[in-house]
Amino acid sequence: MAAAILPPHLGFETRDRDQASERLTTAYGTPIRMTGHEGRFSLRYTRLATDILTMDTLTQTGAEIDYTLEPTPVLLITRPLTTTLDHWYAGSHHQFGPGEVFLFARSGDAAPVRVRMRGGGVQATTLPLTTPDQLAAPAETLHPEPIRFTDWHPVTKAAAHQLNAMIDYLTTGLRDRPEAMRQPLVTANAARLLAATVLTTFPNTTLTEPTIEDRHDSHPATLRRAIAFIDDHADTDINVADIAAAANVTIRAVQHAFRRHRDTTPMTYLRQARLEQAHRELLAAHPATGATVTEIAARWGFFHPGRFAHHYRATYGRPPHRTLLRDGD
Repeated sequence: MAAAILPPHLGFETRDRDQASERLTTAYGTPIRMTGHEGRFSLRYTRLATDILTMDTLTQTGAEIDYTLEPTPVLLITRPLTTTLDHWYAGSHHQFGPGEVFLFARSGDAAPVRVRMRGGGVQATTLPLTTPDQLAAPAETLHPEPIRFTDWHPVTKAAAHQLNAMIDYLTTGLRDRPEAMRQPLVTANAARLLAATVLTTFPNTTLTEPTIEDRHDSHPATLRRAIAFIDDHADTDINVADIAAAANVTIRAVQHAFRRHRDTTPMTYLRQARLEQAHRELLAAHPATGATVTEIAARWGFFHPGRFAHHYRATYGRPPHRTLLRDGD
């Protein structure tokens, strides 16, 4: 039976195993083989996506199927919704039930991964392997080695709960606010927000404390260079690695400089810089021209209207819509 092609943002539905394998191979950018018992089979695949991250749901009925993936170009986080998954890699076997979150495929994996799926639903979230590397320095140099994740399981149940909440939060944004999620700064911020949560959820080779050299480099001159770079580039897609490179220090050093001298982080300072720019744009705009708070906020990287309003009120003492409407001026 031919695959029923759904709208592009939704994916496909098919009863043909070969077609399903071909379409999943295209979706994940790596060969995916499907083997299993003969008999009735169907797969429905839906995708919500930005240019950087994807949130997929796979619902399988009928035959029990083994999915074998070659090493992937992405970090793949998986959560069974209504089924149990058996996971094999290099001779190790793990089983994950509904609601559990795990790394389906990790950075640095050299062998194929095999997962057995019974009838039910699974959610799969992908990030480029480079995204976590931009948020942390796993070595003591300006040019660190890529981060490696050392276990499939979350470090604690609380960490797993936090990651599940973040995935749900971003999925809701992709589904309910697609226009905002297409804004370049929003897309990048969403991916880094997820990557930062992944780094605190799964064991990895990231250093947790600055080295002696990093502490030596975290002087006021480093902070000044970093702040100047952020202020000049707040309208572009920059990350903590870019900020550290502009200050000519490691990521850990620039993070320590902000903690030491400003009691904040580089990315929090960047958010405040973008909030200030959004504030200026709200002051300059007029609702008669069609300008909206949501549109302006998204342009500066804030895709969730409620959170933007919270940060705005905390900084400027009133809701952003009152600034746009000149209410109280």
